[in-house]
Amino acid sequence: MKPITLTVNGRPVTANVEPRTHLADLLRETLNLTGTHLGCEHGVCGACTLLVDGTPVRSCITFAIACEGASVTTVEGLDDDEIASALRAAFSREHGLQCGYCTPGMLVSARDTVMRLPDADERGIRVAMAGNLCRCTGYVGIVRAIQSVLAERKAKGISALNPQTALGPAGSGHARAASAAVAAALQPRADAAKPVAAAGRAMAGKSAPAPDAGQPQTTLRESFTVDHPREAVWAFFGRLADVTACLPGASLRGVPTDDHVETGLRVKVGPIVAEFDGMADAVRAPSGYSGVVRGSAQDARSRSATRGEIRYVLLEERNGAATRVDIEVAFTLTGPLAQFSRSNLLRDIARRMTQAFARNLQTRLGGSGTPTQITAPPAAELNAGSLFLSALWDRIKAFVRALLRR
Repeated sequence: MKPITLTVNGRPVTANVEPRTHLADLLRETLNLTGTHLGCEHGVCGACTLLVDGTPVRSCITFAIACEGASVTTVEGLDDDEIASALRAAFSREHGLQCGYCTPGMLVSARDTVMRLPDADERGIRVAMAGNLCRCTGYVGIVRAIQSVLAERKAKGISALNPQTALGPAGSGHARAASAAVAAALQPRADAAKPVAAAGRAMAGKSAPAPDAGQPQTTLRESFTVDHPREAVWAFFGRLADVTACLPGASLRGVPTDDHVETGLRVKVGPIVAEFDGMADAVRAPSGYSGVVRGSAQDARSRSATRGEIRYVLLEERNGAATRVDIEVAFTLTGPLAQFSRSNLLRDIARRMTQAFARNLQTRLGGSGTPTQITAPPAAELNAGSLFLSALWDRIKAFVRALLRR
């Protein structure tokens, strides 16, 4: 995590962010400025457009750490802006919005067009606004709204306010001051080592599956404690069939070996039902009570796919009577289900899944610390939708409690 300081809508803000955190995620998830909408998340649709140092940017592809020292203005910060106020009235008057999802980004880009191009005709407006997509209006009302504001300002004799004579990316005025900090944040820190990271070092010299190319999109860390000695838990983790049986919605495909397993996982998210077929390979380091499981899976129906790895470390607690399990999950998810991988709610869902796994592990180990026979069938599917709603409800309650404390 890296602390950054920037100005958001005229107020100084300090936050701790990961180097890969996008500006839109910081604004929505941390600062609760949800007026910035996320559409394509590829910098194409323009729904997330806002101002950095007065210049429109796509916040879904702008790293928050690159905005160190910059001034960020979202649609919420334009409430008292003269041009934005005129545009809001014109959008309403000319029917320039329907569902409204693209409107925040439209207003920011339209404001920039009005400031830079006081003599723009219809074609010039359409070219200037080509980076903002709308699925509802057909753009006619939007163009007319901008034209009316331009006409009003021209009648008042107001010229261009932002000719943009300087070249360079948005926020480039802070680039020199921030470059050293950004470079330092992207370097691995010697003091950031965690028990789970030791699992990777313990794997040195062992035969392991080659890591997947590219960096994972999401990394989650969880811990739980079971009331059994470490040796019993370590032996359990060596039986991949038993481990698979503890995962909600998971099932075995074929006969597992000590270091390889083929599995199925049925996931239900609202109307989407995905049945993943996958495989995983495991490597263990007995000297450090740690291990790595690398695997991949794909759902032919939804065309969703995932790949990643799980690292775990077993640590003794309560004088050896209990075992703490530290887990780090790093994965990449593609396809329709990928929309859920960016939200911080995923961390709440992962915590609930870890709790379910811990309960199943505790049950299978039994009161004596030895495996027991489980006659009840495993869960038929992992209902991520119910987990999502449960996590969302907890967040709403926490938000209400925070408001009451103010």
